[in-house]
Amino acid sequence: MKAVSVLGATGSIGRRTLELISAFPGEFRVTALAARGGNLPLLIKQVREHRPQAVALLDPRARDQLARELRSPKPELYAGLDGLATVAARVPADVVLSALVGGAGLVPTLAAITAGRTVALANKEPLVMAGHLMTGAARARGVGLLPVDSEHSAIFQCLASTAPGEVRRLVLTASGGPFRGWSAQRLEAVTVSQALRHPTWRMGAKITVDSATLMNKGLEVIEAHWLFGMPLDRVDVVVHPQSIVHSMVEFVDRSVLAQLGMPDMGIPILYALSYPARLPCPAPALDLVRIGTLSFEPPDSVAFPCLRLARQAGEAGGGAPLVLNAANEVAVAGFLDGRCGFMDIPRLIAEALDAHAGAAPADLEACLGLDAEVRRFAEGALAGASTGAARA
Repeated sequence: MKAVSVLGATGSIGRRTLELISAFPGEFRVTALAARGGNLPLLIKQVREHRPQAVALLDPRARDQLARELRSPKPELYAGLDGLATVAARVPADVVLSALVGGAGLVPTLAAITAGRTVALANKEPLVMAGHLMTGAARARGVGLLPVDSEHSAIFQCLASTAPGEVRRLVLTASGGPFRGWSAQRLEAVTVSQALRHPTWRMGAKITVDSATLMNKGLEVIEAHWLFGMPLDRVDVVVHPQSIVHSMVEFVDRSVLAQLGMPDMGIPILYALSYPARLPCPAPALDLVRIGTLSFEPPDSVAFPCLRLARQAGEAGGGAPLVLNAANEVAVAGFLDGRCGFMDIPRLIAEALDAHAGAAPADLEACLGLDAEVRRFAEGALAGASTGAARA
């Protein structure tokens, strides 16, 4: 039986993971849960059902409230980034599933790797922020990084038993989001409610907006570079509205392997948890006859500049991907709470990239320092944009 720690337990990936663990009581058990702390009623329910050894909350006040709500015997309770890192590194686990949203996942995920834990990675931002540190630590500790993103899980499966030098390129598929085919001018008027209506996937707000801007695909390009050691110019993106082909690998002999399945995150989650075995996933079966047509088209980098910005940041290297991610997180939060427009997101990111350049941060402390610096810059730019809009 595999012991599993779930970081990001109350998010969409965490909830689905715990559903799957409950569906296979003889295969998995939960040893630790971690979350930001914004949905305590759900977390309390999860703690009572799964009885983890430890629970960590990013918000110390939420930890204190959780302590008051739980009856004895209580799990060990931790708070803050240090608490999340403690749970990730010290609580026994065969697999640590990292599904925290955004840069908050960097410290605990790196802690899990450094402690020698196998990591099922659903949180792409740590690899974007500090891919050199993450992969270096994984190599040093002999730790597996098992992708949970559907696209990277697809590539991982297609690459099974592949010899070095046989791969020509990786092809990530993108649904195109809710605004596929829209012009840049039309996108200026996008509302939050429109951006959160993804046509094929049900996800949290931040990643749903990232999918609408195509930044999510840009982050995945950088993630694929680190996960699979593939040069960025050999990682392509194609828009596939049906979200059935999750990604493809083209080999040097021009043959192409693709992984197909219904758009259900349970499939890549369960594959990562059970790897190298496969378990029967309680997900809808793929019926290609009923679907009928699979279509593909190039992404529009004019209307959706975030994909282009991400690729440029990846190619620039150094601290640019971290700058990209920090600015994007601030901009998306600003859009969600009404402080900027949809197309202000790429504008703010471009401004941050222009203002910050340099070598890759040498260690975790330097990564966190640059991340904080960029967030302060982006918040200032966001405040200036909001003031200008109010005056207009």
